[in-house]
Amino acid sequence: MERDVYQDEHSDFAESVSAFLRQDVTPRIGEFEKAGMIDRDVYRAAGKLGIVGLQIPEEYGGGGQDGFLFNCVVTEQIAYERSTMGSLRVHTDVVTPYILSLATPEQRRRWLPGMASGDLMTSIAMTEPGAGSDLAGIRTSLERRGTDWVLNGSKTFITGGAQSDLVIVVARSEATENRRDGLTLAVVEASMTGFSRGGPLEKLGLKAQDTTELYFDDVTVPAENVLGEPGRAFTYLSAHLAQERLSIAVNSQAQALAALAVTCEYVRGRKVFGTTLGSFQNTKFVLADLATQASAGQALVDRAMVRHERGRLDPAEAAKVKLFCTELHGKIVDACLQLHGGYGYTWEQDICRMYADARVARIYGGTSEVMKGIVARTLDLVDR
Repeated sequence: MERDVYQDEHSDFAESVSAFLRQDVTPRIGEFEKAGMIDRDVYRAAGKLGIVGLQIPEEYGGGGQDGFLFNCVVTEQIAYERSTMGSLRVHTDVVTPYILSLATPEQRRRWLPGMASGDLMTSIAMTEPGAGSDLAGIRTSLERRGTDWVLNGSKTFITGGAQSDLVIVVARSEATENRRDGLTLAVVEASMTGFSRGGPLEKLGLKAQDTTELYFDDVTVPAENVLGEPGRAFTYLSAHLAQERLSIAVNSQAQALAALAVTCEYVRGRKVFGTTLGSFQNTKFVLADLATQASAGQALVDRAMVRHERGRLDPAEAAKVKLFCTELHGKIVDACLQLHGGYGYTWEQDICRMYADARVARIYGGTSEVMKGIVARTLDLVDR
């Protein structure tokens, strides 16, 4: 499908990203899956190529990109190369925008150079055992003591949590009548006393992406590690959710196309009943239908990418694209695995890993049900 969203500079960058993945990452996927995380040397190597700090200003060692399109290029190339970069997207697409928009000059000097180089990897801790999509239900506490703050509580399902040097923690700093008020962002550093991590969570998929629980036991957070204004975290979180959901949609769309490519390659060579699997009408019709739906998903994603570049992607639009593309992602990889037959159920086949990795896309960043609720609110269905 011809796309107008990218320029020549994006295409050139895509080639360099693909070359890096093929040489330094893809051959090591088995190693990373066994370890449950990407080796830190990969992040540092990616940092030297400018992949880790794309939107970080040049004065801090980053790429200085104002827009999000180069981030999308990285996400797509990882999918097309059937590779992985662990928790990189959380660092670049989710956490970096918070630092860029909320950090003080002193905080930017402290954190951005390491974030751009890959020496300081980051994560964001929102989800708790009793608060997932309901962010207003967060119970991790942040209490003032003198000029500092003290953090207590736990977080779970934290992508990048095992390796992160900096963790943005969403905590309740004040009891308020409106549950959305009184939340604050605190940046916890790995060396802080009282901060600990649980073991890796055994997941269905995303085996090379570290995911863990985090614990905070009387962690002293200095005032200079509070991000933004105390009590305004919910507003900050809401402002950045559109990009997070667009990032997930871009990944799902690219992964769906990769699954189609893998399957077309497979059915061309797979012989059954004396002929290739790709010559059967059912195979042709299944893949033709999936390819058509994938084109629709690409059009939706590209439109959202353009609107986001213009600062016009609103929460409902982001919810629509996330909902459509993640649901389609699941449908496509399921059908593609079916065409692989029994071989598709073995981990040695790329489609098996793609199938396992796809399932969480309909959960993280807001479940499909949450996305439907957001879209439904725009339809004026309730009597006034």
